Amino acid sequence: MNGADRADGADCPDGADRPADDDAELLARVFLSRVLEPGDTVGGRWVRELGAAPVARRLRTGTLPLPGVSLKRWAGLCARAASADPARDLAAAREAGVRFLRPGDTEWPAQLDDLGDARPTGLWVRGRPSLRIWALRSVALVGARACTEYGAHMAVTLAAGLAERGWVVISGGAYGVDGAAHRGALGSGGATVAVLACGVDRPYPRGHAGLIDRIAQQGLVVGELPPGDHPTPSRFIVRNRVIAALTRGTVVVEAAYRSGSLVTARAAQRLGRHTMGVPGPATSALSAGVHELLRGGAALVTDAEEVVELVGDMGELAPDRRGPVLPRDLLAPDARHVLAALPAHGAATAREIARGARTTADDAIARLYELRSLGYVERHGEGWKLTRHAMISPRTGRDEC
Repeated sequence: MNGADRADGADCPDGADRPADDDAELLARVFLSRVLEPGDTVGGRWVRELGAAPVARRLRTGTLPLPGVSLKRWAGLCARAASADPARDLAAAREAGVRFLRPGDTEWPAQLDDLGDARPTGLWVRGRPSLRIWALRSVALVGARACTEYGAHMAVTLAAGLAERGWVVISGGAYGVDGAAHRGALGSGGATVAVLACGVDRPYPRGHAGLIDRIAQQGLVVGELPPGDHPTPSRFIVRNRVIAALTRGTVVVEAAYRSGSLVTARAAQRLGRHTMGVPGPATSALSAGVHELLRGGAALVTDAEEVVELVGDMGELAPDRRGPVLPRDLLAPDARHVLAALPAHGAATAREIARGARTTADDAIARLYELRSLGYVERHGEGWKLTRHAMISPRTGRDEC
Protein backbone atom coordinates (compact mmCIF):
# COMPACT_ATOMS: atom_id res chain seq x y z
CA MET A 1 0.00 0.00 0.00
CA ASN A 2 2.21 2.79 -1.26
CA GLY A 3 1.58 6.41 -0.37
CA ALA A 4 3.41 9.65 -0.47
CA ASP A 5 1.10 12.56 0.35
CA ARG A 6 2.16 14.49 3.45
CA ALA A 7 -0.14 16.68 5.49
CA ASP A 8 1.76 19.76 4.34
CA GLY A 9 1.11 18.83 0.70
CA ALA A 10 4.70 17.86 -0.20
CA ASP A 11 5.19 14.64 -2.12
CA CYS A 12 7.69 11.95 -1.26
CA PRO A 13 8.67 9.53 -4.10
CA ASP A 14 8.11 5.83 -3.57
CA GLY A 15 11.19 4.07 -2.28
CA ALA A 16 12.57 7.16 -0.47
CA ASP A 17 12.71 7.63 3.29
CA ARG A 18 9.19 8.42 4.37
CA PRO A 19 8.10 10.83 7.09
CA ALA A 20 7.26 9.27 10.42
CA ASP A 21 3.55 10.05 10.02
CA ASP A 22 3.29 8.39 6.59
CA ASP A 23 1.34 5.41 7.92
CA ALA A 24 -1.01 7.78 9.72
CA GLU A 25 -1.54 9.72 6.48
CA LEU A 26 -2.30 6.49 4.59
CA LEU A 27 -4.78 5.35 7.24
CA ALA A 28 -6.33 8.84 7.25
CA ARG A 29 -7.01 8.76 3.51
CA VAL A 30 -8.47 5.24 3.73
CA PHE A 31 -10.61 6.48 6.63
CA LEU A 32 -11.80 9.49 4.62
CA SER A 33 -12.73 7.28 1.67
CA ARG A 34 -15.21 5.64 4.03
CA VAL A 35 -16.51 8.84 5.66
CA LEU A 36 -16.63 11.43 2.85
CA GLU A 37 -18.79 10.94 -0.22
CA PRO A 38 -16.95 10.92 -3.58
CA GLY A 39 -16.70 14.37 -5.10
CA ASP A 40 -17.30 16.18 -1.78
CA THR A 41 -15.65 19.53 -2.54
CA VAL A 42 -16.01 20.78 1.05
CA GLY A 43 -14.16 17.72 2.37
CA GLY A 44 -11.63 18.12 -0.45
CA ARG A 45 -10.97 21.68 0.65
CA TRP A 46 -10.42 20.52 4.25
CA VAL A 47 -7.84 17.98 3.06
CA ARG A 48 -6.10 20.53 0.85
CA GLU A 49 -5.90 23.17 3.57
CA LEU A 50 -5.30 21.04 6.68
CA GLY A 51 -4.06 17.66 5.43
CA ALA A 52 -5.78 14.28 5.57
CA ALA A 53 -4.58 13.24 9.05
CA PRO A 54 -5.78 16.38 10.88
CA VAL A 55 -9.17 16.20 9.15
CA ALA A 56 -9.50 12.53 10.13
CA ARG A 57 -8.67 13.37 13.77
CA ARG A 58 -11.31 16.11 13.89
CA LEU A 59 -13.94 13.76 12.48
CA ARG A 60 -13.02 11.02 14.95
CA THR A 61 -13.25 13.29 17.99
CA GLY A 62 -16.35 15.08 16.72
CA THR A 63 -15.36 18.31 18.44
CA LEU A 64 -15.31 21.74 16.84
CA PRO A 65 -16.99 21.31 13.44
CA LEU A 66 -14.91 22.18 10.39
CA PRO A 67 -16.11 25.14 8.31
CA GLY A 68 -18.54 24.88 5.42
CA VAL A 69 -21.06 22.36 6.83
CA SER A 70 -24.14 22.58 8.99
CA LEU A 71 -24.21 21.04 12.45
CA LYS A 72 -26.61 18.40 11.14
CA ARG A 73 -24.24 17.37 8.37
CA TRP A 74 -21.26 17.44 10.72
CA ALA A 75 -23.11 15.09 13.08
CA GLY A 76 -23.78 12.73 10.18
CA LEU A 77 -20.11 12.71 9.17
CA CYS A 78 -19.05 12.05 12.76
CA ALA A 79 -21.51 9.15 12.98
CA ARG A 80 -19.92 7.64 9.89
CA ALA A 81 -16.47 8.25 11.35
CA ALA A 82 -17.38 6.36 14.53
CA SER A 83 -17.90 3.13 12.58
CA ALA A 84 -14.99 3.55 10.11
CA ASP A 85 -12.05 1.18 10.51
CA PRO A 86 -9.29 1.86 7.94
CA ALA A 87 -7.14 -1.08 9.12
CA ARG A 88 -10.09 -3.41 8.50
CA ASP A 89 -10.66 -1.89 5.04
CA LEU A 90 -6.99 -2.36 4.11
CA ALA A 91 -7.10 -5.98 5.30
CA ALA A 92 -10.26 -6.66 3.27
CA ALA A 93 -8.61 -5.05 0.24
CA ARG A 94 -5.51 -7.23 0.54
CA GLU A 95 -7.72 -10.29 0.81
CA ALA A 96 -9.48 -9.30 -2.44
CA GLY A 97 -6.27 -8.42 -4.30
CA VAL A 98 -7.03 -4.70 -4.17
CA ARG A 99 -4.57 -1.87 -3.54
CA PHE A 100 -5.14 1.70 -2.38
CA LEU A 101 -3.61 4.63 -4.30
CA ARG A 102 -3.31 8.19 -3.05
CA PRO A 103 -2.04 11.44 -4.53
CA GLY A 104 1.75 11.39 -4.72
CA ASP A 105 2.04 7.64 -5.30
CA THR A 106 4.04 6.61 -8.35
CA GLU A 107 0.90 5.03 -9.81
CA TRP A 108 -1.37 8.03 -9.14
CA PRO A 109 -2.65 9.60 -12.42
CA ALA A 110 -1.70 13.28 -12.13
CA GLN A 111 -4.53 14.34 -14.45
CA LEU A 112 -6.99 13.63 -11.61
CA ASP A 113 -5.55 16.70 -9.90
CA ASP A 114 -7.44 18.76 -12.52
CA LEU A 115 -10.57 18.02 -10.47
CA GLY A 116 -9.38 20.40 -7.75
CA ASP A 117 -11.20 19.92 -4.46
CA ALA A 118 -13.38 17.25 -6.12
CA ARG A 119 -10.28 15.07 -6.58
CA PRO A 120 -10.64 11.61 -5.02
CA THR A 121 -9.06 11.23 -1.58
CA GLY A 122 -7.73 7.97 -2.97
CA LEU A 123 -8.54 5.16 -5.39
CA TRP A 124 -9.05 1.46 -4.81
CA VAL A 125 -7.57 -0.53 -7.70
CA ARG A 126 -7.97 -4.17 -8.67
CA GLY A 127 -5.66 -5.55 -11.38
CA ARG A 128 -1.96 -5.61 -12.14
CA PRO A 129 -1.19 -2.83 -14.67
CA SER A 130 -0.18 0.68 -13.67
CA LEU A 131 -3.18 2.98 -13.70
CA ARG A 132 -0.97 6.03 -14.29
CA ILE A 133 0.67 4.53 -17.38
CA TRP A 134 -2.58 3.22 -18.83
CA ALA A 135 -4.43 6.50 -18.28
CA LEU A 136 -1.81 8.42 -20.29
CA ARG A 137 -3.16 6.90 -23.52
CA SER A 138 -6.82 6.32 -22.82
CA VAL A 139 -10.24 7.22 -24.20
CA ALA A 140 -13.61 7.04 -22.44
CA LEU A 141 -16.46 5.30 -24.28
CA VAL A 142 -19.82 5.85 -22.62
CA GLY A 143 -23.49 5.77 -23.52
CA ALA A 144 -26.98 4.52 -22.82
CA ARG A 145 -27.64 1.49 -20.66
CA ALA A 146 -30.69 0.52 -22.72
CA CYS A 147 -28.84 1.00 -25.99
CA THR A 148 -29.99 -0.13 -29.41
CA GLU A 149 -28.28 -2.77 -31.54
CA TYR A 150 -26.72 0.11 -33.47
CA GLY A 151 -25.31 1.61 -30.27
CA ALA A 152 -23.87 -1.71 -29.12
CA HIS A 153 -22.35 -2.34 -32.54
CA MET A 154 -20.72 1.10 -32.66
CA ALA A 155 -19.36 0.73 -29.11
CA VAL A 156 -17.82 -2.67 -29.85
CA THR A 157 -16.36 -1.49 -33.17
CA LEU A 158 -14.92 1.73 -31.73
CA ALA A 159 -13.44 -0.03 -28.70
CA ALA A 160 -11.87 -2.77 -30.80
CA GLY A 161 -10.43 -0.22 -33.22
CA LEU A 162 -8.97 1.87 -30.39
CA ALA A 163 -7.51 -1.19 -28.67
CA GLU A 164 -5.88 -2.34 -31.92
CA ARG A 165 -4.21 1.07 -32.15
CA GLY A 166 -2.79 0.78 -28.64
CA TRP A 167 -5.36 2.87 -26.78
CA VAL A 168 -6.90 1.97 -23.42
CA VAL A 169 -10.72 2.00 -23.34
CA ILE A 170 -12.22 3.32 -20.09
CA SER A 171 -15.90 3.01 -19.22
CA GLY A 172 -18.23 2.45 -16.28
CA GLY A 173 -18.92 -1.30 -16.41
CA ALA A 174 -22.68 -0.77 -16.80
CA TYR A 175 -25.13 -2.52 -19.11
CA GLY A 176 -25.48 -1.30 -22.67
CA VAL A 177 -22.78 0.83 -24.27
CA ASP A 178 -20.35 0.49 -21.33
CA GLY A 179 -20.41 -3.30 -21.41
CA ALA A 180 -20.14 -3.36 -25.20
CA ALA A 181 -17.09 -1.06 -25.05
CA HIS A 182 -15.34 -3.28 -22.50
CA ARG A 183 -16.12 -6.42 -24.54
CA GLY A 184 -14.90 -4.82 -27.74
CA ALA A 185 -11.53 -3.98 -26.16
CA LEU A 186 -11.17 -7.39 -24.50
CA GLY A 187 -12.22 -9.22 -27.65
CA SER A 188 -9.42 -7.62 -29.64
CA GLY A 189 -6.85 -8.45 -26.98
CA GLY A 190 -6.68 -4.84 -25.85
CA ALA A 191 -6.65 -2.94 -22.57
CA THR A 192 -9.70 -1.69 -20.70
CA VAL A 193 -10.51 -0.08 -17.33
CA ALA A 194 -13.85 -0.16 -15.50
CA VAL A 195 -14.50 2.73 -13.09
CA LEU A 196 -17.18 1.61 -10.62
CA ALA A 197 -19.54 3.53 -8.34
CA CYS A 198 -19.11 0.94 -5.57
CA GLY A 199 -16.41 -1.11 -3.89
CA VAL A 200 -14.20 -2.77 -6.52
CA ASP A 201 -14.58 -6.10 -4.68
CA ARG A 202 -18.34 -5.97 -5.27
CA PRO A 203 -19.06 -6.09 -9.03
CA TYR A 204 -22.07 -4.06 -10.07
CA PRO A 205 -24.33 -4.64 -11.90
CA ARG A 206 -24.43 -8.26 -10.76
CA GLY A 207 -25.19 -9.39 -14.27
CA HIS A 208 -21.73 -8.10 -15.23
CA ALA A 209 -19.89 -9.95 -12.46
CA GLY A 210 -18.17 -12.22 -14.98
CA LEU A 211 -17.25 -9.32 -17.25
CA ILE A 212 -15.83 -7.23 -14.39
CA ASP A 213 -13.83 -10.20 -13.11
CA ARG A 214 -12.42 -10.63 -16.61
CA ILE A 215 -11.55 -6.92 -16.75
CA ALA A 216 -9.72 -7.28 -13.42
CA GLN A 217 -7.71 -10.20 -14.85
CA GLN A 218 -6.77 -8.48 -18.13
CA GLY A 219 -7.04 -4.83 -17.14
CA LEU A 220 -8.07 -2.69 -14.16
CA VAL A 221 -11.15 -2.13 -12.02
CA VAL A 222 -11.08 1.21 -10.19
CA GLY A 223 -13.29 2.96 -7.65
CA GLU A 224 -13.30 5.61 -4.93
CA LEU A 225 -15.38 3.65 -2.44
CA PRO A 226 -13.86 1.20 0.04
CA PRO A 227 -14.38 -2.59 -0.08
CA GLY A 228 -17.97 -3.73 0.29
CA ASP A 229 -19.54 -0.31 -0.28
CA HIS A 230 -22.65 -0.17 -2.44
CA PRO A 231 -23.66 2.12 -5.33
CA THR A 232 -26.32 4.85 -5.16
CA PRO A 233 -27.77 7.05 -7.92
CA SER A 234 -25.69 10.04 -6.82
CA ARG A 235 -22.52 7.94 -6.76
CA PHE A 236 -23.01 6.98 -10.39
CA ILE A 237 -23.19 10.66 -11.33
CA VAL A 238 -20.07 11.78 -9.41
CA ARG A 239 -18.17 8.68 -10.62
CA ASN A 240 -18.40 10.07 -14.14
CA ARG A 241 -16.06 12.97 -13.33
CA VAL A 242 -13.28 10.42 -12.66
CA ILE A 243 -13.84 8.78 -16.06
CA ALA A 244 -13.67 12.20 -17.73
CA ALA A 245 -10.54 13.29 -15.85
CA LEU A 246 -8.60 10.06 -16.37
CA THR A 247 -8.86 10.10 -20.16
CA ARG A 248 -7.70 12.27 -23.07
CA GLY A 249 -11.22 12.41 -24.43
CA THR A 250 -14.77 11.11 -24.03
CA VAL A 251 -16.87 9.55 -26.79
CA VAL A 252 -20.65 9.33 -26.27
CA VAL A 253 -22.17 6.62 -28.45
CA GLU A 254 -25.87 6.85 -27.56
CA ALA A 255 -27.54 9.07 -24.97
CA ALA A 256 -31.01 10.46 -24.34
CA TYR A 257 -31.41 14.01 -23.08
CA ARG A 258 -31.15 12.99 -19.40
CA SER A 259 -28.49 10.31 -19.82
CA GLY A 260 -25.74 10.11 -17.20
CA SER A 261 -23.19 9.71 -19.98
CA LEU A 262 -23.80 13.36 -20.90
CA VAL A 263 -22.55 14.22 -17.40
CA THR A 264 -19.26 12.55 -18.34
CA ALA A 265 -19.09 14.50 -21.60
CA ARG A 266 -19.80 17.84 -19.92
CA ALA A 267 -17.20 17.11 -17.25
CA ALA A 268 -14.72 16.39 -20.04
CA GLN A 269 -15.56 19.73 -21.65
CA ARG A 270 -15.03 21.60 -18.36
CA LEU A 271 -11.69 19.85 -17.89
CA GLY A 272 -10.53 20.79 -21.38
CA ARG A 273 -10.61 17.22 -22.68
CA HIS A 274 -11.79 16.27 -26.16
CA THR A 275 -15.54 15.59 -26.31
CA MET A 276 -16.91 13.48 -29.15
CA GLY A 277 -20.24 12.03 -30.22
CA VAL A 278 -21.34 9.27 -32.58
CA PRO A 279 -24.41 10.41 -34.56
CA GLY A 280 -27.50 8.24 -34.74
CA PRO A 281 -30.86 8.38 -36.55
CA ALA A 282 -32.55 11.77 -36.27
CA THR A 283 -35.70 9.97 -35.12
CA SER A 284 -34.00 8.09 -32.25
CA ALA A 285 -34.61 9.43 -28.73
CA LEU A 286 -31.48 7.55 -27.64
CA SER A 287 -29.38 9.72 -29.95
CA ALA A 288 -31.08 13.02 -29.09
CA GLY A 289 -28.62 13.79 -26.29
CA VAL A 290 -25.65 13.03 -28.54
CA HIS A 291 -26.99 15.32 -31.24
CA GLU A 292 -27.45 18.11 -28.70
CA LEU A 293 -23.86 17.55 -27.60
CA LEU A 294 -22.69 17.82 -31.20
CA ARG A 295 -24.60 21.07 -31.64
CA GLY A 296 -22.84 22.35 -28.55
CA GLY A 297 -19.38 21.92 -30.03
CA ALA A 298 -18.48 18.26 -29.56
CA ALA A 299 -16.66 16.62 -32.48
CA LEU A 300 -18.54 14.16 -34.67
CA VAL A 301 -16.74 10.80 -34.99
CA THR A 302 -17.70 7.61 -36.78
CA ASP A 303 -14.71 5.30 -36.27
CA ALA A 304 -11.58 4.76 -34.20
CA GLU A 305 -9.35 6.55 -36.70
CA GLU A 306 -11.32 9.76 -36.28
CA VAL A 307 -11.14 9.47 -32.48
CA VAL A 308 -7.37 8.95 -32.56
CA GLU A 309 -6.95 11.92 -34.90
CA LEU A 310 -8.39 14.11 -32.13
CA VAL A 311 -6.83 12.61 -29.00
CA GLY A 312 -3.61 11.21 -30.46
CA ASP A 313 -0.20 12.69 -31.12
CA MET A 314 0.63 14.96 -34.02
CA GLY A 315 0.55 13.06 -37.30
CA GLU A 316 -2.04 10.45 -36.24
CA LEU A 317 -4.47 11.53 -38.93
CA ALA A 318 -7.58 9.78 -40.15
CA PRO A 319 -7.50 8.97 -43.88
CA ASP A 320 -9.41 11.16 -46.32
CA ARG A 321 -12.94 9.86 -46.86
CA ARG A 322 -14.22 9.36 -50.40
CA GLY A 323 -16.38 6.96 -52.34
CA PRO A 324 -15.07 4.23 -54.64
CA VAL A 325 -13.10 5.32 -57.71
CA LEU A 326 -15.16 4.64 -60.86
CA PRO A 327 -13.67 4.27 -64.35
CA ARG A 328 -15.40 7.50 -65.43
CA ASP A 329 -13.53 9.34 -62.60
CA LEU A 330 -10.34 8.76 -64.60
CA LEU A 331 -11.67 10.53 -67.71
CA ALA A 332 -10.24 13.90 -68.70
CA PRO A 333 -12.51 16.81 -67.70
CA ASP A 334 -13.50 17.57 -71.33
CA ALA A 335 -14.55 13.96 -71.90
CA ARG A 336 -16.57 13.94 -68.66
CA HIS A 337 -18.41 17.10 -69.75
CA VAL A 338 -19.31 15.56 -73.11
CA LEU A 339 -20.46 12.33 -71.44
CA ALA A 340 -22.62 14.30 -69.02
CA ALA A 341 -24.25 16.16 -71.96
CA LEU A 342 -25.70 13.00 -73.53
CA PRO A 343 -29.42 12.49 -72.81
CA ALA A 344 -30.46 9.69 -70.48
CA HIS A 345 -32.78 8.26 -73.15
CA GLY A 346 -32.54 8.37 -76.93
CA ALA A 347 -29.84 9.82 -79.17
CA ALA A 348 -28.53 13.35 -79.76
CA THR A 349 -26.49 14.87 -82.58
CA ALA A 350 -22.89 15.98 -82.05
CA ARG A 351 -24.01 19.61 -82.36
CA GLU A 352 -26.64 19.17 -79.62
CA ILE A 353 -24.11 17.41 -77.37
CA ALA A 354 -21.53 20.15 -78.00
CA ARG A 355 -24.09 22.77 -76.96
CA GLY A 356 -24.77 20.92 -73.68
CA ALA A 357 -21.04 20.47 -73.00
CA ARG A 358 -20.28 24.13 -73.87
CA THR A 359 -17.72 23.18 -76.52
CA THR A 360 -17.40 23.04 -80.33
CA ALA A 361 -18.94 20.34 -82.50
CA ASP A 362 -15.48 19.19 -83.68
CA ASP A 363 -14.25 18.84 -80.08
CA ALA A 364 -17.44 17.00 -79.10
CA ILE A 365 -16.96 14.51 -81.97
CA ALA A 366 -13.37 13.86 -80.92
CA ARG A 367 -14.47 13.18 -77.33
CA LEU A 368 -17.38 11.01 -78.47
CA TYR A 369 -15.07 8.68 -80.42
CA GLU A 370 -12.81 8.53 -77.38
CA LEU A 371 -15.81 7.60 -75.21
CA ARG A 372 -16.94 5.00 -77.76
CA SER A 373 -13.55 3.26 -77.53
CA LEU A 374 -14.06 3.04 -73.76
CA GLY A 375 -17.57 1.58 -74.11
CA TYR A 376 -19.57 4.57 -72.85
CA VAL A 377 -21.35 5.67 -76.05
CA GLU A 378 -22.38 4.28 -79.41
CA ARG A 379 -23.28 5.88 -82.74
CA HIS A 380 -26.75 5.61 -84.26
CA GLY A 381 -26.79 7.20 -87.71
CA GLU A 382 -26.25 10.92 -87.20
CA GLY A 383 -26.77 10.64 -83.45
CA TRP A 384 -25.02 9.35 -80.36
CA LYS A 385 -26.48 7.62 -77.31
CA LEU A 386 -25.28 6.10 -74.05
CA THR A 387 -24.52 2.40 -73.92
CA ARG A 388 -26.13 0.11 -71.38
CA HIS A 389 -22.81 0.06 -69.49
CA ALA A 390 -22.91 3.84 -69.10
CA MET A 391 -26.60 3.77 -68.06
CA ILE A 392 -25.93 1.32 -65.19
CA SER A 393 -23.25 3.56 -63.61
CA PRO A 394 -24.24 6.89 -61.98
CA ARG A 395 -24.00 9.83 -64.38
CA THR A 396 -20.85 11.91 -63.98
CA GLY A 397 -21.45 15.08 -61.98
CA ARG A 398 -25.07 14.21 -61.14
CA ASP A 399 -26.64 12.71 -58.01
CA GLU A 400 -29.40 10.27 -58.90
CA CYS A 401 -32.01 8.78 -56.59
